[in-house]
Amino acid sequence: MGCTSCGNKKEGIPNGCKSNGNCATGGCEKMSVFNWLNDIEPPAGHKPFDCIEVSFKNGRKDFFKTKGDLNVYTGDTIAVEASPGYDVGTVTLTGELVKHQMNRKGVNYNSKELKSVYRKASQSDLDKWKEGRGLEHETMHKARNMALDLGLRMKLGDVEFQGDKSKAIFYYTAEERVDFRELIKVMADSFKIRIEMRQIGSRQEAGRLGGIGSCGRELCCSTWLTDFRAVSTGAARYQQLSLNPEKLAGQCGKLKCCLNFELDQYMEALKSYPSTKTALETKEGKANHIKTDVFKRLMYYFISKDGKNSIVPLSVERVFEIIELNKKGEVPHKLTDFVDFVEKEAKPDYTNVVGQDELTRFDMVFKKNKKKQKSSNNRNANSSNRNKSRNKNFRNKRNNKNKSNKPKGE
Repeated sequence: MGCTSCGNKKEGIPNGCKSNGNCATGGCEKMSVFNWLNDIEPPAGHKPFDCIEVSFKNGRKDFFKTKGDLNVYTGDTIAVEASPGYDVGTVTLTGELVKHQMNRKGVNYNSKELKSVYRKASQSDLDKWKEGRGLEHETMHKARNMALDLGLRMKLGDVEFQGDKSKAIFYYTAEERVDFRELIKVMADSFKIRIEMRQIGSRQEAGRLGGIGSCGRELCCSTWLTDFRAVSTGAARYQQLSLNPEKLAGQCGKLKCCLNFELDQYMEALKSYPSTKTALETKEGKANHIKTDVFKRLMYYFISKDGKNSIVPLSVERVFEIIELNKKGEVPHKLTDFVDFVEKEAKPDYTNVVGQDELTRFDMVFKKNKKKQKSSNNRNANSSNRNKSRNKNFRNKRNNKNKSNKPKGE
């Protein structure tokens, strides 16, 4: 059960995280929380906060109350209250930071629905939990076949067994409402457990399944992203990105969540830019905005004159200057007169100290080899022709000599 990157010792005990094979998240630092209040001691006479945060499969988290003098720490595997029975999870957060997390997620501390911690997980609890985790893959494929046989338009993405193997949660996605009452009956008769169906969105499905994004890193929704905010095409427009669905969509089929990461900085920077709807008046004609380079602070304008089209890059300051001239009723002669001189970067004159040549260095070698091979073939052909002519001349001489040595009567 340990992470593959921990370098397991004998009996599957990881070297790195020391979780003794009880990794609940499926990977190190997956949905982890840094407790920045851990080193701060509570005031004198103030009891520690009696709620903890517990993580289950694929980063699913919930809050539980501790009972009496039960002391649990981050990384402990515990048995918690479930409906029905109990579940097994790993403690991910304790102390005052749990109170902040509960307030942020809107969980009421005095709610009767807040479940409690039973005990630290025993060896029998861990064995039953691992046995249930081992059945999840086979159960999911059987449930998929059952849904196909019933003709249900739904996709089962993941299955999560409860710690005591008394219930299984089936996560599915569907584009429309699905009547799965018959499916629950078939699965309950086949698996002999309590069935719970839970519909999730495509983003939550990608977070549970995981994967590698176009950036080369593991998906944000499966490693650290906990809240899914709405992403619109306006975020791509503010960042001057081309509206290409293939590049802007993630593995879930929706717009990438990372489009919102730097959106605030772009919107703050664009406040110092002039409106893109304002056209620049010149004697050559109107110049309309087509593109903005936020990093270089350049704005590109398109102008057409005498059937010739041209794109002129202007700095933000120059654009403001032209707009002020237009407001005063002045019209510049040319737009290119306001283009700032940009010095071209001189390429460094360096020598190849590594000993590497151009990528096409082998092409010349192959051509030379072909020429050498062709010339060698010609030489071989000429030599063979010379040998054939020599042999023919030798045979002719020998025949003539034999004829001259024969008696006349013969």
